[in-house]
Amino acid sequence: MLTPIHAFAVNPDEVLADPVLEHRARTISAELRCMVCQNQSIDDSNAELARDLRVVVRERLVGGDTDEQVIDYVVSRYGEFVLLKPRLSVKTLALWGAPAALVLVGLLVAFVAARRRAVQPSVKLSAEEEARLGKLLDGE
Repeated sequence: MLTPIHAFAVNPDEVLADPVLEHRARTISAELRCMVCQNQSIDDSNAELARDLRVVVRERLVGGDTDEQVIDYVVSRYGEFVLLKPRLSVKTLALWGAPAALVLVGLLVAFVAARRRAVQPSVKLSAEEEARLGKLLDGE
């Protein structure tokens, strides 16, 4: 009984008469984030803003826009955050690549620091220091 609960988010007055357009609208709505809920798509959300976005999506589809044009329109108004699956761009590559790059830089710094410690020349003890050390070790 609770499995299709997200289907109740789309109100009957929003549903398009053309089943092909309705299917496209539902597909697009599933890709767009509800800006109020933030962890739901506008297709799943009961928030008023999500309803408004679902209506805009349907209006644009009825107006003849392609799926990509509808998504671009919503992104132009709300930014990339509205996409549940962000597009591959320089920003997303930087966002996902930064942690890996920081780990590599940290490993490089640790490696260089370890090499510098290992390469430092040892200092020879003077004859006086060796004699003193010998006395300490012998217990005198």
